[in-house]
Amino acid sequence: MSTSLPAGRPLVTGRPLGVAAIGYAFMGKAHSNAWRNVASFFEVPAFEQKVLVGRDAVQVAFAAGKYGWSESATDWRSVIERDDIDIVDICAPGWMHAEIAIAALEAGKHVLVEKPLANTVDEAELMASAAASAQARGVQSMVGFNYRRVPALALARELIAEGRLGTVRHVRAAYLQDWLSDVESPMSWRLRKETAGSGALGDIASHAIDQVQFLTGQAVTEVTGRLRTFVPERPGPDGMEKVTVDDAAWVTLGLAGGLSASVEASRVATGQKNSLKIEIYGSLGSLTFDLENLNELGFLDATLPVREQGFRRILVNELEHPYLEAWWPQGHIIGWEHTFTHQIRDFLCAIRDGEAPSPSFDDGLQVQRVLAAVEESAARRSMVTGVPSGCASPSLSI
Repeated sequence: MSTSLPAGRPLVTGRPLGVAAIGYAFMGKAHSNAWRNVASFFEVPAFEQKVLVGRDAVQVAFAAGKYGWSESATDWRSVIERDDIDIVDICAPGWMHAEIAIAALEAGKHVLVEKPLANTVDEAELMASAAASAQARGVQSMVGFNYRRVPALALARELIAEGRLGTVRHVRAAYLQDWLSDVESPMSWRLRKETAGSGALGDIASHAIDQVQFLTGQAVTEVTGRLRTFVPERPGPDGMEKVTVDDAAWVTLGLAGGLSASVEASRVATGQKNSLKIEIYGSLGSLTFDLENLNELGFLDATLPVREQGFRRILVNELEHPYLEAWWPQGHIIGWEHTFTHQIRDFLCAIRDGEAPSPSFDDGLQVQRVLAAVEESAARRSMVTGVPSGCASPSLSI
């Protein structure tokens, strides 16, 4: 993947692009770090970190100064109306995504929004429709499935596309965390369906589902699913409060090209901190990956004589690997935060080049339909449930 792109060139505005980010907590911090660093390593269009938006005036002002934003604000509506804002980066909770993204697109702003795209299919459909209308006017949009920008997973996609695995037969993905293992962990917006949409399913299984589709180039057409809430109540500000989302999810996916995949997700997997394990098995070889060792890709070449076969460790740190020519000499590893830098790099370059970035809102809608089908299947005792079509196949490009 080439990164030799024209540097610092203002677009049709005749000035650097003005960026506003909405949200300053976990994802706001990760995105802010990427905005602050991307131009130091990649050649991207000129931009300025204009304003960071949050509900608490004192806290967002502190965060803005800490993360490199010129100013802060508490009213996102007034921010997207500003003539000096060209890009809106939405890091707010899922229940706010649709309203902010649609308003920003209608105001002619390029939009990046964190995954999952929305809390419901209806919201996601409205967002995808707004994105299509905006794109016809040259306004771009992208959903932030940042693990597409892990160099090892980008390399895995290249190897699969080159036929190194032959016919891909099945995929296993497990995204496991343990931050809710303690029954005393407090209630938060992520545990309420009205604000989070779903639990482990939308929060982390969405990443795994996107990876299955992205790596294989095949869309999910049917699912069977099961959801489980292990801790039904959590301590809230006014006493114990009912948890209304899942703690864990188990899903079997059927894909358009005939292959099968299994996805497991849990936020109560004691001892697992942030482990996304992916295994891809083909007729000519196999690949393995673990996010907790994100610089490494396991590759088995089954075309070799049996006596020579075995998984070999590829340290994905060579200049020839995706994104790595911008970073350090070979063997010097990168981290989780770099995926967001790569994401911002690709988004800025797509805006500059007038190209539709990937993953698109259509891709986000596809994942949202899969999530809804899993919930429907789980409610019907794991009955096979079809995923409605009507949007494009998963984007194969990064």
